[in-house]
Amino acid sequence: MPEDKDVLDLISAVEGQIGSVHTQSHDLSFNELMNMHTATPKELDISPEYQRLFRWSPGARSRFIESLLLEMPVPPIYVLEDDDTRVYLLIDGLQRISSYLHLRGELEAPHLEQPVTKGDMLELCDCDIVPELNGKTFDDLGTALQLRLKRAFVRVEVVRKGSDPRFKYHMFKRLNTGGELLTEQQLRNCTIRMLNADFPDFLIEKSKSAEFDFVRDSQSQDRILGAYDQELVLRFFALKNYRQRFVHDVGHFLWEYMEGVADPKKPLTFDYTSEGDCFSKTFRIFNAAMNNRAFGRPNNNRDNVGRSFSVYHFEAFAIGIQKLLGSLDPDNTTQMTALGEVITQTKLSNEFITLTTGGGKNYAGPLRDRIAFVEDSLKDFK
Repeated sequence: MPEDKDVLDLISAVEGQIGSVHTQSHDLSFNELMNMHTATPKELDISPEYQRLFRWSPGARSRFIESLLLEMPVPPIYVLEDDDTRVYLLIDGLQRISSYLHLRGELEAPHLEQPVTKGDMLELCDCDIVPELNGKTFDDLGTALQLRLKRAFVRVEVVRKGSDPRFKYHMFKRLNTGGELLTEQQLRNCTIRMLNADFPDFLIEKSKSAEFDFVRDSQSQDRILGAYDQELVLRFFALKNYRQRFVHDVGHFLWEYMEGVADPKKPLTFDYTSEGDCFSKTFRIFNAAMNNRAFGRPNNNRDNVGRSFSVYHFEAFAIGIQKLLGSLDPDNTTQMTALGEVITQTKLSNEFITLTTGGGKNYAGPLRDRIAFVEDSLKDFK
């Protein structure tokens, strides 16, 4: 029986996308993967930003090594082949490869609660099938078990050079979405660089800039490790340039904006020089006027502003001050002192407190009202 036109169109659409990716499979040993990672120049690249996502506990690392010794099946590892260098870029399999690197003393993970530096060898623990392994390092295993680990193979799926960059992006996003230890911003940073690395790198650079230190310092270490400081930079640019598209889901809104700036097939206009200058001036002003109270809430007595960080205050003031930016000078001490007084009075007003406390504030209407209130409070400032 002939297929109807709708089905034929569906088949054509699927077949058209299949041609956008070229893949190849290899069976490689973990020892080969380690050698590719430690080679000069590298043949397997785990980018520093991606490496920060390594979170397995020592027990989880140890149980993975135990699985290799017991010859249990291991899920495939996915890599991208760089179009120019043919270096493999890891996109899925970070926890497993990093665990093996730690076993062999080749892991650099200073971000962990128990930092790991090159030369540190994993001491096995929490092995529950062969508890005799606990307390042992690679050097304690003897030649036979060492060779078994070195020769443990894993299927490596290679997305070959020439594949459509957008297909690589969607593949990375789908492979890594859902990992409970990865924040949305970590996923955005890693996946969107499959389209173009310029914008993710720009956000990271600005999050570490001197003018943003007072904001970064207000975040907990867990939030910093989760790239929340970088998300705040992204929020600034997304709300400044794209907030007409914001409805309710902040995460989706930030994905859409970051993808739009990076995607070479549908780029949003973004002038890195002028946007960078605007960012620097904005946060130099808040640093000079209020320092670490710039995005703080009123204290319990509502007679002063504390140092606690509020994302609602961050959004309202960072965007609300933009119309005034050209007339402000962060090096004018008198002007900055006066600005700090106006910002403080704005924060302590009952109406603004109502706009920034309680539930139901994280959608377009309340955001618009918060920004408009700040703009109105600052409109006569000189």
